[in-house]
Amino acid sequence: MKIRLGYVALSKTLDDLTTSSTITYTNFEKEKKTYNDLYQIIQRNLNSLEKILIYNQKNNIHFYRLTSKLIPLATHNKVNYNYITPFQSQFNKLSNMIQESHIRIDTHPDQYAVLNSINKNVVENTVEILEYHYKILNALGIKNKIILLHIGGNNFGKTNSKKRFINNFNKLPDYLKKSIAIENDDKVFNIKDVLEISNQIHVPVVFDYHHFICNHEDTKLEEIIKEVFDTWKNQIPKIHFSSPKSKLKKEFRSHHDYINASEFIDFIEKIKFINQDFDIMIEAKAKDEALFRLIRELKYKTNYKFIDETTFEIEL
Repeated sequence: MKIRLGYVALSKTLDDLTTSSTITYTNFEKEKKTYNDLYQIIQRNLNSLEKILIYNQKNNIHFYRLTSKLIPLATHNKVNYNYITPFQSQFNKLSNMIQESHIRIDTHPDQYAVLNSINKNVVENTVEILEYHYKILNALGIKNKIILLHIGGNNFGKTNSKKRFINNFNKLPDYLKKSIAIENDDKVFNIKDVLEISNQIHVPVVFDYHHFICNHEDTKLEEIIKEVFDTWKNQIPKIHFSSPKSKLKKEFRSHHDYINASEFIDFIEKIKFINQDFDIMIEAKAKDEALFRLIRELKYKTNYKFIDETTFEIEL
């Protein structure tokens, strides 16, 4: 069983090199910025993404999540501009780098993407957000596109909220439907809820361990993990792993800077019976530094066989 570890968006090692430089619409209007100003921001973000991809390749990082803020004001209803064609050559260059390194790239829209909202405008904006993420993944030449969504709000109860999600999902164009994966959350929609929805709309389920321990009712990890993995069909499943900021109730749902290695090992040991390759996205505030610190601890505390810097095998 082979496991690859990845991180989210920003590299701490590269002095917080960011691909998320942006501008608010208020400042865009107030400071009388032009589309050329937006193009300059995009250029900086794409240059930073190129450096991060080089860093990932040289450190054998095979899994990486793009920021949602690569393109400033991309989904704002008062801003309409072409952010792909002017940068097509650079997107092609990045695409070649991704293909050569075989790195897995995915995206996770922010909290403004609520497909089951009772507000029509929010749903329409969510579709715009999905379109934006699809365009970026397409420009980067990603074949197995994954745009990860939470189920959303809980207006009028969980049952009605799930129905709204399914109804709005079914209205999406096929290319977006084929790109979406769904994830359990830490308050409302637990892993069983998400699997129920997945069975109806036939999309992959991303298991989030931190959300699971916050919101799992009486479900046991060992009883649910195979069903989760089976939703991925012919793709390699992915999991999210983070550690609580503290055991205090008000901070338990927040992410820690680093990963609790003992909890991580316990998690792996509980599900290794599945004997299937999968990827784990490390969701920690220390980003790649948290990833490599975890790896150092795994090498000390386990006999897992490391294939390269971020990939290890477990023999049953």
